[in-house]
Amino acid sequence: MFKDLGIKGRVLLLTLLPTSLLALVLGGYFTWVQQADFQAQLLQRGQIIAEHLAPLAAPALKRGDAQLLEHIADHALDQPDVRAVSFISINHKRLAHAGPRMLNEAPAGESDSLALSSNTDATRFLQPVFEEQRVDAGDTLHTRDGKLLGWVELEMSHQGTLLRGYRSLLASLLLIGTGLGVTALLALRLSRTINEPLRRIKHGVALLKEGRLETRLPPLGSHELDELASGINRMAEALQTAQEELQHNIDQATEDVRQNLETIEIQNIELDLARKEALEASRIKSEFLANMSHEIRTPLNGILGFTNLLKKSDLTTRQQDYLGTIEKSAESLLGIINEVLDFSKIEAGKLMLESLPFNLRDLIQDTLTILAPAAHEKHLELVSLVYRDTPLNLVGDPLRLKQVLTNLVSNAIKFTREGTIAVRAMLDDDSETDLAQLRISVQDTGIGLSDADLRALFQAFSQADNSLTRQAGGTGLGLVISKRLVEQMGGEIGVSSTPGVGSEFWITLSLPKAPTDSDDLPLALLSRRRVAVLEALELTRQSLCHQLEDLGLDVVEFPSIEALVEGVASLRQGKQAIGLAVIGADAESLAPEPLSQRIWELEQLGCKSLVLCPTTEQGLYHRALPEAHSQLQAKPACTRKLQQALTGLVAPRQLRKEDRPVSINHRPRLLCVDDNPANLLLVQTLLSDMGADVRAVDNGVSAVEAVQRERFDLVLMDVQMPGMDGIQATATIRRWENEQRMDPVPIIALTAHALANEKRALLQSGMDDYLTKPIGERQLIQVILKWSGLSLGEPPSPHSNGELLANGDLKVLDAEEGLRLAAGKADLAADMLAMLLASLDADREAIQQAQVNGDRNTLLERVHRLHGATRYCGVPQLRAACQRSETLLKQNDPASRQALEELDAAIVRLAQTARVSA
Repeated sequence: MFKDLGIKGRVLLLTLLPTSLLALVLGGYFTWVQQADFQAQLLQRGQIIAEHLAPLAAPALKRGDAQLLEHIADHALDQPDVRAVSFISINHKRLAHAGPRMLNEAPAGESDSLALSSNTDATRFLQPVFEEQRVDAGDTLHTRDGKLLGWVELEMSHQGTLLRGYRSLLASLLLIGTGLGVTALLALRLSRTINEPLRRIKHGVALLKEGRLETRLPPLGSHELDELASGINRMAEALQTAQEELQHNIDQATEDVRQNLETIEIQNIELDLARKEALEASRIKSEFLANMSHEIRTPLNGILGFTNLLKKSDLTTRQQDYLGTIEKSAESLLGIINEVLDFSKIEAGKLMLESLPFNLRDLIQDTLTILAPAAHEKHLELVSLVYRDTPLNLVGDPLRLKQVLTNLVSNAIKFTREGTIAVRAMLDDDSETDLAQLRISVQDTGIGLSDADLRALFQAFSQADNSLTRQAGGTGLGLVISKRLVEQMGGEIGVSSTPGVGSEFWITLSLPKAPTDSDDLPLALLSRRRVAVLEALELTRQSLCHQLEDLGLDVVEFPSIEALVEGVASLRQGKQAIGLAVIGADAESLAPEPLSQRIWELEQLGCKSLVLCPTTEQGLYHRALPEAHSQLQAKPACTRKLQQALTGLVAPRQLRKEDRPVSINHRPRLLCVDDNPANLLLVQTLLSDMGADVRAVDNGVSAVEAVQRERFDLVLMDVQMPGMDGIQATATIRRWENEQRMDPVPIIALTAHALANEKRALLQSGMDDYLTKPIGERQLIQVILKWSGLSLGEPPSPHSNGELLANGDLKVLDAEEGLRLAAGKADLAADMLAMLLASLDADREAIQQAQVNGDRNTLLERVHRLHGATRYCGVPQLRAACQRSETLLKQNDPASRQALEELDAAIVRLAQTARVSA
């Protein structure tokens, strides 16, 4: 506030403030001292009056003369400030009183000395009266002889003292006010002598500001101000000189610019030529990338396709491993190509984002489902947590968002040795009704990143570990592409990490909300049902409970499988009954065989079970569960799959007649066009194995002639071919169809191109859809069903079950299957078979004895035990007999007796076959 004051205000403030403070302090001090003197004088005067009244009242008190005492009291009231007087006898009886009632309480003290008590209005004195008293010349009571006769009570009023104090205070204030007024007048006078020169200076500076540099200030009447004016005048002269020099320089520079215009025009022409060359180079680069994509993807299509075909043939375990390595290497190469091409698209600014409705929860869970095998191979747990307030139905580019999430989760799997990888989706800001501000994070428990690693993390062709001993490979483009994609979506991407603890990558996006899905499965069957949950990992359990609660289920958690069975048994009746159980299992914490027994016990208690296991252990649990197709799912749990599985357990749907697949006599007639013999053979083989009638040609002209000669249900057309390419061939076919007024045949592009706008260009050329190489069986089946309405069957696999002979019977002993179940270890397969054969006689005897005794529980237990043992050996016939017997026994089916007879016969056949083989 002091800074906002002008000079006049500051002068007044500096003059009046100290003076006022000093006057107030001194005036207050002297007033306080004078008031204290008045008070002391009042007390002294009261004491003197009381001491003078004591000898006067002594004779009257001795005689008890009340009339004389009244007379003395009346005369005492004539003294200044005396308010009331009383005389009290030795027995505390009031003998005489003059004046009003006393205000103070009687003072406390010794009876033979003066005592007093005060308040704001008056002071009360109590003076003892003795038989002989003498007052000296100084009016001081010195002698007090004889006995005590009574007391004199005297009350002095403070009103006179206060009145004198107020008068003194008023006089002091008047003097202070007068002094301050005089000081203010002097300060005003002084401020005027300063303000006027300053006003002139201000006016002169304003003129200089306006450009009137000839302005000069006159003398201002003060040495200091004259120096200031002289300095301003010198500054104005310097500015005037500088302005003249500047104008001269401007004129010179203008002349120089005029002379350089021709040079600049020449440079512009050269820059224009350079720009055209750069655009041409960019076009050539894009064309090169497109050709490179085609040339690399085309052989990769053959490698991956024929690898898949070869894996279905009769191979040894080592050959299967070699083929798996080839397939993984080819897929890795394809991923690197995709990253390089995506980076090129982004750099060229040709990456186009789509705007499609999608479900956020399904997108995240689908991403984790795809990456689950890689995580489970390293014994990592994948978890998705979608907070309940997060909008699920959004509009954006689900393919690119899934690409970003896949990259982040893949990196987390790559750099995490143990622990959990959690993907969280939450609502960051919901202030707008039509937009959702989302935050999606991927948190791992991996090696973490240092500050130096973080700085280089989002740079192209850079990795956190670039040393020759790095454990993870790649191009270093994944995070760069993710960053560019997120930024193009209008979002941000970041990371926080601690070395040795883990990292958290996050993205924020603002996406429009979409209408709620109308194809959600009904939840009425699951609503208000109780479900038991068993999951050892806390974060996975939290996610699973969250998903089940979203389905309308009442979740009850249990710490162990034994506690779960006991809890279901104890709550078997009433509304608290638990009818469903979701069990998270792995081979270390909950082995397949004990779990199978517990699930059977839960079935007996009326509780249906769903098992969630790692993808790498699905084979083990599939063999252990009686109805694995409906009771087993892979981790991480997907909400829609959970809903479908639990709904199927609650209300199993029988296969109706109209739901059963019908045989189609018409085989799809397909035309395959490709200039690459390997690709042509691959697609022809795949389609033929799936039951299609395939015609293959290797160029566009032959394709047009084939379509004109005969009718096809669908055409698979390669895009890039010599002579007439796929786009030209398609245009020719469409023109011919229009001329002949024929229904257009669906044409599906087979392309290896991966740059932007291919799909739009292909569709505009007359093609109906496109498949990107490399092409898989499932893609072919789906696209043929979509555009022709004709269904293809899955290609038969000679080792799909390892149990069928040419006549359809089951093998008694299958050595190859036993070797496969033992992971290719012949010694282990032999040991497992030997253990089974050693226990066959005892199992057969126990089963027969349980039948004779009618002990159903023991019978079921022994059959289940034998069934579990057969799942680790190559004995297809005995395994099938065990499974049928166990199923019928659980259902109390009368046919179980015949099934047990077949089981006994299977045991006998296996024992005989084993003896013959030995």
